[in-house]
Amino acid sequence: MTNLVFILADDLGYADLGCYGGRVPISPRLDKLAAQGMRFNNAYSNSPVCSPTRFALITGRYQYRLRGAAEEPMTGRFRGSSEVGLPPAHPTLPSLLQGAGYRTALVGKWHLGYPPHFGPLMSGYESHLGPLSGGVSYFSHVDRAGKHDLMNNGEEIHRDGTYMTDLLSDEAVKVIEQRAADKQPFLLSLHYTAPHWPWETRAQGGANPQTDADIRHLDGGSIHTYHQMIRELDEGIGRVVDALDAGGLGEDTLIVFTSDNGGERFSDNWPLVGGKMDLTEGGIRVPCIVRWPCVVPAGSVSEQHVITMDWTRTMLEAAGVAPHADYPLDGASMMDVLARPEADFARELFWRMKHEDQRALRDGNWKYLAIGPNEYLFDLSKDERERANQARREPERLARMRARHAEWNASMGPIPAEARSENVYTLVDMPAR
Repeated sequence: MTNLVFILADDLGYADLGCYGGRVPISPRLDKLAAQGMRFNNAYSNSPVCSPTRFALITGRYQYRLRGAAEEPMTGRFRGSSEVGLPPAHPTLPSLLQGAGYRTALVGKWHLGYPPHFGPLMSGYESHLGPLSGGVSYFSHVDRAGKHDLMNNGEEIHRDGTYMTDLLSDEAVKVIEQRAADKQPFLLSLHYTAPHWPWETRAQGGANPQTDADIRHLDGGSIHTYHQMIRELDEGIGRVVDALDAGGLGEDTLIVFTSDNGGERFSDNWPLVGGKMDLTEGGIRVPCIVRWPCVVPAGSVSEQHVITMDWTRTMLEAAGVAPHADYPLDGASMMDVLARPEADFARELFWRMKHEDQRALRDGNWKYLAIGPNEYLFDLSKDERERANQARREPERLARMRARHAEWNASMGPIPAEARSENVYTLVDMPAR
């Protein structure tokens, strides 16, 4: 049976990695992973903000079908909520695999609701080590409210002073070594918090009380700190891949690496514009690398349009596990593309955001984008920077794509009026990006 490893970075920019044109050599292990497998040039996240993408990933469905995913993002104010989170009754990637005999582990960030009503162990993971909330500090592991947030199988644990990226890498290696020893098929979801704020590196050596008081860290950080955080993330991923290979698991393990959304304030998204919270390309186009030596040609590149929830269907198919009949998946399988990079296929991808009333549709080379009352039409094959609006030149195409988005949007139901959208920083804090 094929083993499955899904590695999710947090707020990584499209061009932060060397294999995506990065300007600084900070990702040798991920670059090597791409050389050993396949790089996707048109990979997207289901949302430009973290928790909605995670709803889509774990369910394989558009996140808009679930109330919790309407929060942009989910925050600590929902601690104890019985409504805002991933319903335990909903089939998930880990629950379906677990039912087929897979061992399932989540190492890292959950961000899909709080106990006692929600949690990883209620949704198909047999083990979990990591935070339940969004961002946490890297040494003291406190969230935005200053609440300590590091859990081990539902119980709070303290590893104060241990750098979060290293803590998660260590645990992931341990899981792999256990599975190499017992020879049981497994899903490892490795959801790092890096390179999400606060801006802390291993060399800091311990907690900074000033940063812990407000981990949004609006007055700190630099591209140099950010780059070092990616180096440390890259090192950890290298250790995970090495553990797979050392345990004799590498050949038939499907590894998928991507980011939960586009880059944040120090990220490099070139040549894209925008970033986290935006439906411009910089907010939703993400790096994506796949290694599966027995299937994927080394050094291959795909232009296939792929979105986060596609990997749910792909992994189920790789494992020979059927989706739940009552919860049809919205994602597409990438199995043919992984074996034959040229075997791409046409499909539509949709997004919506309460934040600034954003709507988007990608269909082939064309993208329809609306932000409030303003509408745009871009040919991304010529203008991936989204600077040359074709709306006046192509009124029929604009009308057709607007209508198609409206049709899809109606099928998802309305955004709840009480749902909130929160941008961590505004023009008050820093100039426009």
